[in-house]
Amino acid sequence: QVLSHNLYTVLCIPHDPVALEEHFRDDDDGPVSSQGYMPYLNKYILDKVEEGAFVKENFDELCWTLTAKKNYKPDRNGNSVVSHQDAFKLWCLFNFLSEDKYPLVMVPDEVEYLLKKICTAMNVELNSCELDDCLAQEPQGQGGLTVWQFLDMVNSGRLLRGIEQEAISMAVEEVYQEVIEDVLKQAGSPRGYLWKKGQLRRNWSERWFMLKPSALSYYMSEERKEKKGSIALDKHCCVEVLPDRDGKRCMFCVKTSSRTYEMSASDTRQRQEWTLAIQTAIRLQAEGKKSLHKDLKQKRREQREQREQRKAAKEEETQRLKQLQEEKERKLQELELLKEAQRQAEMLLQEEEQRRRQQHEEMQRTLEIQLREAEQARASMQAEMVLKEAEAERQRKRIMELEEMQERLQEALQQEVKARQDEEAVRYAQARLLAEEEEKLKQLMKLKEEQEEYIIKTQLEKQVLKQEMENKNKCLEEAQKQLEEVRVNRQRVDQDVMAAQRKLRQASTNVKHWNVQMNRLMHPIMPGDKRTNVSGGGFAGYQPLLGRRDSSLK
Repeated sequence: QVLSHNLYTVLCIPHDPVALEEHFRDDDDGPVSSQGYMPYLNKYILDKVEEGAFVKENFDELCWTLTAKKNYKPDRNGNSVVSHQDAFKLWCLFNFLSEDKYPLVMVPDEVEYLLKKICTAMNVELNSCELDDCLAQEPQGQGGLTVWQFLDMVNSGRLLRGIEQEAISMAVEEVYQEVIEDVLKQAGSPRGYLWKKGQLRRNWSERWFMLKPSALSYYMSEERKEKKGSIALDKHCCVEVLPDRDGKRCMFCVKTSSRTYEMSASDTRQRQEWTLAIQTAIRLQAEGKKSLHKDLKQKRREQREQREQRKAAKEEETQRLKQLQEEKERKLQELELLKEAQRQAEMLLQEEEQRRRQQHEEMQRTLEIQLREAEQARASMQAEMVLKEAEAERQRKRIMELEEMQERLQEALQQEVKARQDEEAVRYAQARLLAEEEEKLKQLMKLKEEQEEYIIKTQLEKQVLKQEMENKNKCLEEAQKQLEEVRVNRQRVDQDVMAAQRKLRQASTNVKHWNVQMNRLMHPIMPGDKRTNVSGGGFAGYQPLLGRRDSSLK
């Protein structure tokens, strides 16, 4: 109940004690664990929180009070490097810079970043070697340090040795304001105050300024007890450097949409620092970013991820090179084995070559014997060739006779083809006449049908349509005459077709006759045949046939 009451108070939520009793009504025996309290915390408290409705610092102080008593262990003798309040601010900085996962840890890069900012605020240099030793000694779970390990490391004094606690406290306060409170720039010493020109009286007043991303506020003093005003910054604002005038030097102005604020710095360096800081705040407003360090934290995280990716890629490349080296060694071993196999193969090849040489010599002797036998066979073949040449001469003469016979057959075939073409032309003309006859018959039938229709109508209008019927009769007679002419033409074409068919049959008879003569001539001449029979009965035997062929063609 006390915890819930405090959370209701710091988060500015209306108190609801009845909800706690109703939530734990069925389970009110014994203490409440964190797992048992979380559903109530989420439902009745955290779900009702509105952003910007509570003070973040008060909520941080409550969480620090709940956790520090059990986990934070400062030096009991009072020799701690940082005070209790500074430890709280370091705890807030740790929560801001830690990774966005539970349990919260801060990676070594962010630890080094935070310690460097604190050392820079004190104008000292961080001992990186000492930091590496401390990080190596600390057990890092989940890839980083917990907040209590971080505070113990700072309180150990190894990193901030020889520095007064007051200087450390001022540095922690400056980093806390810059990171947690989003203070981009403030005047931290009397000489760092800025002079501001009034709007109404136009006089110059010394003010202590503090810059945040959304506004440039100014106070009477650095205690910030009396706020004199604030300059709202947006993307339409700008900062410009002014020339010295009115006895003031190192002047600059901030222009907003409604007013121009003139200010004077103590020196040129301070003016440059303020103009750059104000330009940074305007740039954040233009980009829609509320916190500079949240943006820087995200960029550092992306850089770490890129480094991890490059590291993983490098390790992968190393592994790949290692595999390639192993593969190379394995290939070399295989190459040695191949060389050994090659040497053995060369030895076998030499043995095979010697055996082949012996076989070649034996084969050469065998070929010489066969060559002598071939010479003897050649002499016998030459004698046979003389006889073959004489036989070939007789065959050439017979072939010439056959070629002449083939030419005559080709002429007969051409005549037959021409007769067939004539027959096709006559058939085509006959088909055309038949088509015309059918067309005329259709017209005649159509005229007859029309005549019948007109006859039916003439029973009612006989006197009116008598002349039309006579015209139709005349047309019918003309059509009948045309039909008769078509029939006469058809008979004439049929006679032409019959004459062409007779010619075709006569040409076919001639072709058959020449085929018979060709078959007789194709009979081969045997070695025992007498040449007188061939020469005596050559063309003389063909004379009657040629006479019959000429008479048939006529």
